[in-house]
Amino acid sequence: MHDLQASLKTAQRFSLNWTYLNAIARGVSVIDLGALALRNLVDARQFAREYGYDIEQPGVLDYLRRIQREALAFVREQFLSPAQQPLLPPELDDDSQPLQLLVLASQRSHRFEPSRLWACAVLKVMHGLFYIDNSLKLRHFAAIRQQVFAGLDEVIRVEGEHQYLSDGSICLPLVHVDRKRNKGRHSILLKLLQKPEYVAADIHDHLGVRLTLNTRIECLLALDLLRRAHLVTLTNLEISRTRNTLVDLLAAKEVFTRHRAEIDRSQDYPQALLQQMDQELATISQAQAQRDNPHSAADFQSLQLTVRKMIHLPAAELGSTHERNANAEGQLEGLNEGLIASSGDISFFFAYEIQLLDAASFEKSQQGAASHEAYKQRQVETARRRVLGPELLAWLQAQPC
Repeated sequence: MHDLQASLKTAQRFSLNWTYLNAIARGVSVIDLGALALRNLVDARQFAREYGYDIEQPGVLDYLRRIQREALAFVREQFLSPAQQPLLPPELDDDSQPLQLLVLASQRSHRFEPSRLWACAVLKVMHGLFYIDNSLKLRHFAAIRQQVFAGLDEVIRVEGEHQYLSDGSICLPLVHVDRKRNKGRHSILLKLLQKPEYVAADIHDHLGVRLTLNTRIECLLALDLLRRAHLVTLTNLEISRTRNTLVDLLAAKEVFTRHRAEIDRSQDYPQALLQQMDQELATISQAQAQRDNPHSAADFQSLQLTVRKMIHLPAAELGSTHERNANAEGQLEGLNEGLIASSGDISFFFAYEIQLLDAASFEKSQQGAASHEAYKQRQVETARRRVLGPELLAWLQAQPC
């Protein structure tokens, strides 16, 4: 017996949410929406449960409150001037019922409502924080960092106060070695907020190394050294993220071919010859304009590679409840061996960056528009525009403060 019958009868007027349908069908990021579409706290509870947080579970409500406070502080400190901070509506400070933010973000979407837009801004930041807290790669970052740098440490050598890049065949003097060991929590959040893909985007520069050599010719020698050491191969590169604004390869090949015999005859390290080759390279090079990062300065020059490394995490570090229970009962054969080996280890690829610069490009990157501080500020401005949105930005600009 069937109780269900086809029907379009609803308690309220029948309608479709065209804004949401358009966003879903066209792939519009949630960060670019100006409102949610929840009717009440019952809707909000169901939304939160399907999102991944059931407030009936122990500790969930306290966690949501903490994230709400962190997100609100981030908006206040990163996106508002001291004079603008008092404009935040007081209801955002009320963390007694975090789900109320979802309802507030859904109210009066047909008209301009500052409280709704502020709630949306805070929820966008919370969404990014949830992603950070639930990323397997970030949760086991210490083990990942150790494995990534283990390979690099085999070719980056230290002798007293000097550093070299060596594969046992040639040895190149390094001017600077900068290791990016981890982005801070809010640096990762800022990166996510300014990316078009939002939290679907992977952050490729959690880890990395920047190698500065004296000349651009030596940067190419370093790249070939990394290739011979198998740290950089075509099979482990994310090709779409390769950025070369440093070296014109055709011009460099011409200069190298011209002076290769002199390099072979050199008894000592031919620094003067390499400097001469760099000068010749500069006179015949075409500008390398490959750039799609809107926050990089136009005059920042580097050779940047994104490399994938296979990471292996032992079961002991994962701390899987399922695995612990299985070990306790001696019933490992009950596990799905296609997903978890008898050891319980898991493996996955992790992307990190290798960046090569010559000394002149490095010095230029420390000042002006190419400096890290200027780059960071451009990121903040992009994230501010996306989180607050055009309506709220216009409203802030119109306030007398």
